[in-house]
Amino acid sequence: MSHKIFVLLFSILFISCSSKNYSHSKNYQFKSANGLPNYQDLNYWAAHPWKKDLSDSIPEALRYSFQYDSLADVFFVHPTTLTSLKDDRWNADIDDAEINAKTDYSPILYQASVFNEKTRVFAPRYRQAHIKSFYKKGVEADQALELAYTDVKTAFLFYLQNYNNGRPIIIASHSQGTKHTTRLLKEFFENKPLQKQLVCAYLLGLSVPVDYFTDINTCADPTATGCIISWRIFKSGSIEPEFIANENYNSIVVNPLSWATGTELISAQNNLGGVLKNFKKIVPGVVNAQIHNNILWSSKPDIPGKIFFTRTNYHIGDINLFYVNIRKNVEQRITAFLNSN
Repeated sequence: MSHKIFVLLFSILFISCSSKNYSHSKNYQFKSANGLPNYQDLNYWAAHPWKKDLSDSIPEALRYSFQYDSLADVFFVHPTTLTSLKDDRWNADIDDAEINAKTDYSPILYQASVFNEKTRVFAPRYRQAHIKSFYKKGVEADQALELAYTDVKTAFLFYLQNYNNGRPIIIASHSQGTKHTTRLLKEFFENKPLQKQLVCAYLLGLSVPVDYFTDINTCADPTATGCIISWRIFKSGSIEPEFIANENYNSIVVNPLSWATGTELISAQNNLGGVLKNFKKIVPGVVNAQIHNNILWSSKPDIPGKIFFTRTNYHIGDINLFYVNIRKNVEQRITAFLNSN
């Protein structure tokens, strides 16, 4: 297999952490006066209901049935897009045009948009930690993640004070975002008045220990509310990476094709459609899913040339491989929440 073919096939799924240059960055020429995010300014929101942004995007196959109804709010925290190994920063600058464009044209488009039919989507920009913070342990890594969380917390407080007005809330995130939202749920929701407004939390792409929360449970069926959904995808039958094998705790894992926690294999026939590199196109039956220990196993994505796709870690597809199933489940859980209140 030629290198060019491998890169092409790999890019079909590699959407949320790529390191290519983004020509759209010329459209992100705002400048922070003090290096801090100003959440009164819509430029500092990657997604916001008061502006047109890429979270408003709808794949063509879903447009004919699209019926918008802002029944709840989603507070979405995006994954790491500061990934270049040549970048010596520990945190992204809040007004970095290329990083902001990369964020919008990757996770905001392919991930945050999954929530756009029945919710208002809020996704703050934040001084995210560099990806090295997750594998280079030490004071600098800890400080980088703490700074990133400070921005996420500031954005959430601003959202509560200015936009929420008692509305139902869904917390959603991927990868680094999940590290911050797990902490956010603990600090603002568990055993707090705000817990009554929690529809659910989609904490994806990073492990969430089952015993981290004492009063927020795992979602055990498609209409459970006030609970947590989480998974990390790896190829079925693959050997667990060392970092997972060394985990000394049980993680929350929910199967997005059944919305249950049983370990049975759920056929790809139950996968209503994934969104791959061509955002406009829905690909039904792209993978199956089965809970295996602390992770979610799936089949190799059913895409042209899949024989050449050799990766076993499908982290970048945690959301878009189950795009339509998640989209429908959001509506199910909001409906159940509103009917019970």
